Amino acid sequence: MSDLNLAPNIDDPDGFYQELLAAHEGLSKEDSDAYNARLILILSNHIGDRDTLRQALKAAQKQDG
Repeated sequence: MSDLNLAPNIDDPDGFYQELLAAHEGLSKEDSDAYNARLILILSNHIGDRDTLRQALKAAQKQDG
């Protein structure tokens, strides 16, 4: 089992964020949502470890307070 890494771990995070925004440019809300879903599934498949994916699901839940 792998622990989910929530520490900064992306080279040039600002550059990656700009690439992510650019990938959504010109997309409708529906197409943007579909793109995000495909990206999540591709990255989840790359991670592959169900325990790590469960940790990510939990970490992404909206926290009250």
